[in-house]
Amino acid sequence: MNKKLIQKQLQSLSLSFFRKDFFGIYHGSISAKTENSRFMINKADAVFDAIDENALIELYFQKDYRWNQASIDAKIHHRIYATMSDAKFITFTMPPFVSSYALRHNIITPKDYFGYKELGNIEIYDPKNFDNWYERADSEIAKYFAAHKTHIMVIRGYGVFAFNRDIAEMAKELAILEKSCKLLMLEDTTHESYFTE
Repeated sequence: MNKKLIQKQLQSLSLSFFRKDFFGIYHGSISAKTENSRFMINKADAVFDAIDENALIELYFQKDYRWNQASIDAKIHHRIYATMSDAKFITFTMPPFVSSYALRHNIITPKDYFGYKELGNIEIYDPKNFDNWYERADSEIAKYFAAHKTHIMVIRGYGVFAFNRDIAEMAKELAILEKSCKLLMLEDTTHESYFTE
């Protein structure tokens, strides 16, 4: 794979997601598989609206000193790449409407055309105990993807993991999901205010 092209793709998507509030200044992660046993991921101190080659690091599946500089999510990305053969790009985001909707619901059932056609129903995963979530996250997320045959995992109170073999398709699905949740929340608000008037 052309590593310069991969860097440009990650930079472009990172800036786009930052502008949409999917990433915070230091919150989130983005990666790409570069070879069979390697992947490129943002560093722990990466600022997502200014990702450049210095903000990315290439890791081997076998852990070495470079892992110390990588995103806290590197272990999760590694497990997804090792488990899901069609994972070429992975991202962890916290889209505001998806994240908010997930706090009060167990399933996302899009009522808009694109959400219905492209995504269908999406189950919301409850991590339950946040105290040991990072110790469990890599295995639970990989197991979920394998069991549910999906590219998107919405985790209550945490965020959204997504992967795809195509970076544009991954971005599109996350954008559709966020728009669907925005519409569902607007419908809830409108419905509530209609009955309180």
